[in-house]
Amino acid sequence: MVVGVLALQGSFNEHIAALKRLGVKGVEIRKPDQLQNVSSLIIPGGESTTMARLAEYHNLFPALREFVKMGKPVWGTCAGLIFLANKAVGQKLGGQELVGGLDCTVHRNFFGSQIQSFEAELSVPALASQEGGPETFRGVFIRAPAVLDVGPDVDVLADYPVPSNKVLYSSSTVEIQEENAMPEKKVIVAVRQGNLLGTAFHPELTADTRWHSYFLKMMSEVGEGTSSGGKGTSSGIVVVGGDNLGFNQQPKIDLPIFQ
Repeated sequence: MVVGVLALQGSFNEHIAALKRLGVKGVEIRKPDQLQNVSSLIIPGGESTTMARLAEYHNLFPALREFVKMGKPVWGTCAGLIFLANKAVGQKLGGQELVGGLDCTVHRNFFGSQIQSFEAELSVPALASQEGGPETFRGVFIRAPAVLDVGPDVDVLADYPVPSNKVLYSSSTVEIQEENAMPEKKVIVAVRQGNLLGTAFHPELTADTRWHSYFLKMMSEVGEGTSSGGKGTSSGIVVVGGDNLGFNQQPKIDLPIFQ
């Protein structure tokens, strides 16, 4: 009864290290039967096409979909968010298979290529209200997706402004070159729907563990049957050393991260 981290490709080691800083054990998940030993799952960032091909090779998709349907907490970061979306659009997406569950449309590589990766201060009032700390979170966006639209049961936890010459459609992103472009809009970069959490950025690459703490509390909510995400399960939180770290405590850093 520990936190599983899908370990096919991407930043799974960083997620496990972040959980360890909170005194919680994370285990690598690569095969369907390993999901039976965890009560929650993190799907990390990485190259979504590669991750999807490896998941298909290991026949993970049926087990992942069943895990979501059982109401167990699942958090997808960056590529993981794409996995959890009911619909994904964008160039080079091809016929990539999805896990689904999040009632939203995600645009893959919305912010551009690798060299257009960036960091930004995001307003996160819901996170700050529950976890304390500042009202902003330093988001690390690496070839990041964005959520274009959400269903009525999805809570928006963070958004980000896009240039006024970028107009969003459900199937594409179109650049408008005219001077009289449309007003500035915002795209969604963090959402929650019941037992499912999605972030377009990489909290595991920062020293701020509040998103991981938020996810751990989701596990407790589902275990108590208070979440709207589905059936109750046990929280499965295993402390492996010391008390849980508060925001103001200095964590032990054992991987390169953004400060």
